[in-house]
Amino acid sequence: MAAANPLWGAPRIHGELLKLGTDVAERTVSRLISNRRPPPSQTWRTFLANHVRDLVSIDFFTVPTANLRVLFVLVVLAHHRRRVLHFNVTEHPTAEWTAQQIVDTFPDDTAPSYLLRDRDAIYGHSFRHRVKGMQIREVLTAARSPWQNPFVERLIGSVRRECLDHVLVLSERHLRRILTRYFAYYTHTRTHLSLDKDAPDGRPVERPEVGKVVPIREVGGLHHRYARRAA
Repeated sequence: MAAANPLWGAPRIHGELLKLGTDVAERTVSRLISNRRPPPSQTWRTFLANHVRDLVSIDFFTVPTANLRVLFVLVVLAHHRRRVLHFNVTEHPTAEWTAQQIVDTFPDDTAPSYLLRDRDAIYGHSFRHRVKGMQIREVLTAARSPWQNPFVERLIGSVRRECLDHVLVLSERHLRRILTRYFAYYTHTRTHLSLDKDAPDGRPVERPEVGKVVPIREVGGLHHRYARRAA
């Protein structure tokens, strides 16, 4: 697994082994674990924990293309189960465009109670007015404090490290296709530390008696899903 997936660390490989019914300690998989940033303040963490089922985060990140264009990607992430609810790509983001993405993400009466975002100017009057009309309460992070929006920031970091840093984006359409594949992998296959090493949509544990382990290519071969198949 480590050879086929050089972007994976010990926790990811350990999560895959658990899903294959292999009972092994993470420390056995690897004794080299990277240092992590210290956690945010207890007060903010308590708020996030108390409202995890009613809270979604949004954020933009930029992606350069081969012809020197800069594309903007908006992602909407549900904190509970770390599920990517929506994403879209544009070269010219506006408050009106961003507001429409929120409407597309939450049709009818599916809007969350809280929306966590930063103070970027892109979230202008049109955006705030639309969100207020949907009875969503906005929670703003402090200026220059990305740690206050940790879940979506972690998602963006994963997208870059595990996908975009290893491909050459040719166009807006190409980027959409790449991200569609990655987010499908992220939701259905990838194990997450915060979910007790399960996938957002949940993955069943496959016991050794089911059959041998076979790799299944995902995201164009950048990652693999491992499953058991009868011989």
